[in-house]
Amino acid sequence: MSLNNDKVRATSHELLQAQAHVWNHIFQFINSMSLKCEVQLGIPDVIHNHGQPTSLSNLISSLNVHPSKAHFIARLMRILVHSNFFAQDQQVQLALLPNNNNNNENIVHQDLDDEAEEKAVVVYSLTPASRLLLKEGPLSTRQFLLMNLDPVLIDPFHLMGTWCQMNNNGNHDQPASPFEMAHGRSFWGLAAQQPKLGSLFNDAMEADSQLLARAVVEECEGVFEGLNSLVDVGGGTETMAKNIAKAFPNINCTVFDQPHVIANLQGTDNLDFVGGDMFEKIPPANAIFLKGIIKLNYFSHFYYSLIS
Repeated sequence: MSLNNDKVRATSHELLQAQAHVWNHIFQFINSMSLKCEVQLGIPDVIHNHGQPTSLSNLISSLNVHPSKAHFIARLMRILVHSNFFAQDQQVQLALLPNNNNNNENIVHQDLDDEAEEKAVVVYSLTPASRLLLKEGPLSTRQFLLMNLDPVLIDPFHLMGTWCQMNNNGNHDQPASPFEMAHGRSFWGLAAQQPKLGSLFNDAMEADSQLLARAVVEECEGVFEGLNSLVDVGGGTETMAKNIAKAFPNINCTVFDQPHVIANLQGTDNLDFVGGDMFEKIPPANAIFLKGIIKLNYFSHFYYSLIS
């Protein structure tokens, strides 16, 4: 910074850096939506099923897109490579150059007379991040991505400023969150009325739990020492508790969630299900497991406060 008449003035370089910082945040949504497009098109699965690094032409021919949109796929892949969702390399391929002899006899044997020219072709391969987006991957986070980038959850963010400027004036009928302002009820109330949204949420939570369950069981074994009972609050479709119960058969695990969530789930010797409301009463146990607390950081806490 430089001083001019006792006032702080930014240099041209600093102003350009500041502008770049602003632009970066303005256009960050492109990364998220490119990632969503990648999953909707099934690009990770196409590359995975190909069994080797895939060229752009092979990728486009395998996708359900019109050839006229090839340029868009090329730009999309450039963004995803930059975001480390795919690795890009060059692969040398042989291109045949036919000779110019018009003799019919030579044409019959053209494949013998052709000359080969080496040609470098850009190819794409999976990274650890894109492997987590495979449709049938055991630790796939695909459903979690689709839920959190669904318009139902994205639209309320456009109302943040409007909601903040609302003057309640003691009126308790006004929306309690931007989500409620957008949809007329809380996320949980809307999910209860729309089975498709509720199913999307449950699938997302199950997908999110797969990876975390593996990490908790493998890396946090000491946390469970000495426990005889554990209740997984909001355990949903049992993924987390099931893994804990299997890894630690001496612990009696209880999945506690809303009755309609656990209605058709069957327990085992050390795993059972209890329906209820966590704001009224939680079943007694040596330990309470709250998955959201493990993963919660400042931004996710802010995010969920907008939809609750």
